[in-house]
Amino acid sequence: MASIVRSAGIVSAAVALSRVSGLIREMAMARLFGAGQAYDAFLLGFRIPNLTRDLFAEGALSSAFVPTFTQCLAAKGKKQAAELANLVATAIIAVVGLVCLAGVVFSPELVRLLAPGFAGKPGKFQLAVEMTRIMFPFLLLVALAAQAMGILNACNRFGVPALSSTFFNLGSVAFGLLLGFWAGPHIGLTPIHGMAIGIVLGGGLQLLFQWPSLRRAGFGFRLRVNLRDPDLRRIVHMMGPAILGNAAVQINVMVNTNFASGIADPLRGLDGPVSWLAYAFRFMQLPLGLFGVAIASATLPEISRSAAANDLDEFRRTLARSLGLVFLLTVPSSVGLAVLGDAMIGAIYQGGKFQAYDTQQTALALSWYAIGLAGYAAIKVLAPAFYALGDSRTPMYVSLASIATNYVVASLMVRVAGMGHAGLALSTSAVALSGFVTLFWILRNRIGGIHGRAFARSTAKILAASAAMGAAIWLSSHGILGWLGARKLGYLADVAVSIPLGVAVFFLVGRWCRIGELELAARALGQFGLSRVIKSNN
Repeated sequence: MASIVRSAGIVSAAVALSRVSGLIREMAMARLFGAGQAYDAFLLGFRIPNLTRDLFAEGALSSAFVPTFTQCLAAKGKKQAAELANLVATAIIAVVGLVCLAGVVFSPELVRLLAPGFAGKPGKFQLAVEMTRIMFPFLLLVALAAQAMGILNACNRFGVPALSSTFFNLGSVAFGLLLGFWAGPHIGLTPIHGMAIGIVLGGGLQLLFQWPSLRRAGFGFRLRVNLRDPDLRRIVHMMGPAILGNAAVQINVMVNTNFASGIADPLRGLDGPVSWLAYAFRFMQLPLGLFGVAIASATLPEISRSAAANDLDEFRRTLARSLGLVFLLTVPSSVGLAVLGDAMIGAIYQGGKFQAYDTQQTALALSWYAIGLAGYAAIKVLAPAFYALGDSRTPMYVSLASIATNYVVASLMVRVAGMGHAGLALSTSAVALSGFVTLFWILRNRIGGIHGRAFARSTAKILAASAAMGAAIWLSSHGILGWLGARKLGYLADVAVSIPLGVAVFFLVGRWCRIGELELAARALGQFGLSRVIKSNN
């Protein structure tokens, strides 16, 4: 288990840089474009290839590829694993390349399907189509980058692949600013078109950054075609249900985007809800990436090896500890996001075209997204566990069932309760929590338990410590904002004081409650600190 904590720490450090760089990118977009027509169109254009990215790259492909590649590497050696990697990369180029071509051709139909409300604003629909056509090739680059990440993770190299998205974020901003604001006026590019091209170039940089590490690990790339290869056929077989399962997630996104594009805000009309939801979800992705994705990335190779060796005791132990760490880190994060949402968003985004009203509406969405953070992160650990056991259908069925949950909750919250975009954030949380509960219950029955009593005791202690932390930062935040006012200085002071206070309170109460995962994380942090992270990245 210490190796998972250590590996998760390495990934968390790298992901922290990625998420911070992502916030820098979002800050630039917020200051330059605010939450209006141009950014709504940009977001939709970026979201469409992102939907298919989850299908063909970081979702279905990773879930099917990593367990198969890990087992191939352990059982058949590096030469056969390299052959499998070449077969998969060739298939990605052929299949995803065709998907990109189709996406460019049918962009108008895709925009009309996802955001019919855009047609009600002159110029908005056409701009969204242009954004989609520019950014669709990003899908192929990120699919290849996801495969490279899977190979390196299977070789117990976590730092470089986790850092690769940092280069995407920084590269997309740098190229976007260069093309949109410096070269754009001379070559006929508008700022938002330049930022869209920057996304594609940033995706290329994300792939290239991992290439030297792949070469050092003994993996290159050659075109290979062998449709009879048993490991390739296994990956394709597992990807079928995984694609259907991830398609359900994308259907939920499409439904929510469809709802959001038609929500008329009292002050902004049809401009705003799509952007507010995106800015809020970006904030939720910070702890999700730092903790949920990091722990899942470190856990998957370990449980894949346990499953291959038929060691269910080790499988259960690893999974239980990983879930405990997920809850330890995400439950207090959820409380912090809900209580300090206004201050964090105001400190990061507010300014330029991003106004105080945008801060309030984004924070409202964030508070509802935060409810589902722990469930969202736990699914990142649980779903791949089924793939490690050779079961790709159960996550698919659970994901397909989420379509009904999302549509019912979204419809009730938006059309009946009148919650607007906040209701869509709540529907996302409802899907995450129900999915976690269902997957946990099924897996527990299948493998004969996941140390449920210990997990329940630990969760109760984490909830108690998080409640104490929430009370402390609520008092702190209200005191600071009451003194300095709800403006930039007040927000910055609130974040600077309340976050360290919250961490300290949670840690002290957690130690008093004897939370086992807290002790494990503290020991791992003390033994494998920054120097270990740096060594692991070299």
